[in-house]
Amino acid sequence: MGHQLEEEKIFRGPSEEAAKAKTLQTGSGRDKIIIRTSVIGILANVFLAAFKAAVGLVTNSIAIILDAVNNLSDAGSSLITIVGTKLAAKQPDKKHPFGHGRIEYLSAMVIAVIVLYAGLTSFTESVKKIIHPDTPDYTVPALLIVASGVVVKILLGRYVKDIGTKVNSDSLVNSGEDASLDAIISASTLAAAVIFLVSGISLEAWLAAVISLIIIRSGIGMLRETISRLLGEGADAELGRAIKATILSFPEVRGAYDLVLNNYGPDNFNGSIHIEVPDTFTALELDELIREITLKVYREHHVILTAIGVYSVNTGNDVAAQMRENIYSAASAHQYVTEVHGFYVNEEKKSIRFDLVISFDAPDRRAVCREVYDEIHALYPDYELQIAQDTDFTEA
Repeated sequence: MGHQLEEEKIFRGPSEEAAKAKTLQTGSGRDKIIIRTSVIGILANVFLAAFKAAVGLVTNSIAIILDAVNNLSDAGSSLITIVGTKLAAKQPDKKHPFGHGRIEYLSAMVIAVIVLYAGLTSFTESVKKIIHPDTPDYTVPALLIVASGVVVKILLGRYVKDIGTKVNSDSLVNSGEDASLDAIISASTLAAAVIFLVSGISLEAWLAAVISLIIIRSGIGMLRETISRLLGEGADAELGRAIKATILSFPEVRGAYDLVLNNYGPDNFNGSIHIEVPDTFTALELDELIREITLKVYREHHVILTAIGVYSVNTGNDVAAQMRENIYSAASAHQYVTEVHGFYVNEEKKSIRFDLVISFDAPDRRAVCREVYDEIHALYPDYELQIAQDTDFTEA
């Protein structure tokens, strides 16, 4: 969304289908969906918190009271989601030329912290009740209210998480996950109440402690995932393959490599890539081809390619073609070499150049590159070798 105005200037209006998809994913339509879903979450959680607090106080149940407090924290999470969505929708400015979309990741991180804090607080209170137990006084109406809360939270959690997945909102996904955990807590509280009524054994404090540990673990998982996104994760491999397939649909393009995607918020990507084209192409032909590729990638994947580099491919040179085949075969035989590209033979300068993509799984990537260099140099000692150690940023 941060590049909406720039996109309109560059592309002079995408196709109707692309425009609809863009609106759903990163435009005002997406924001409205997130805000509407969050408002539903706030209303549902405030309603449940009020009823559960009343039931907890009447029955002297620490588990039900903690459940009510957790509902209030969920309402706060939904409010944070709304604020984060509004801030992320701000247009780019001089200080933030790529927009403010990453604020959504910050709001998701805040929600994860709230979940973690709720788990720690719940665990502390549960331990206190284990040491100094209170005898609960359950009633049938109270248990029916708790049971109704379980159903509501299951439906709410599934709804919020599904919407979050659909519009790629980490904040909604985290809120939905939290609601699902609340349903488990409420169901466990209900089970403890039934056990107490049947046997007279009070397990709710112990049960609350176990559930608190589950919440803590979930909060840590949410926090770890959100921080990973803020640090900058590699692009989704499936998206990378789809973009390359679109570029390779142009008959003039012999190969597409070195795709780099920079994420500035959910579904807000800028990127660069290298393409292989015949060495007979003119500047005019390259200019037209690059513009067509940029437009098609945006329309089909909503990704702005800010730069497209060019590798030249030898044409009409059988010797160079055979050398390419030999070198590709030799390099690819190495375990951690995943790709060779950008190959070109300059007979006048007696030089060979190409890029060598080495997997992150290699214990020593430089050592692999050196091994390939020595092997190729032995095959063609009369040529100067220019091997660039490269990285596949979309490596799965």
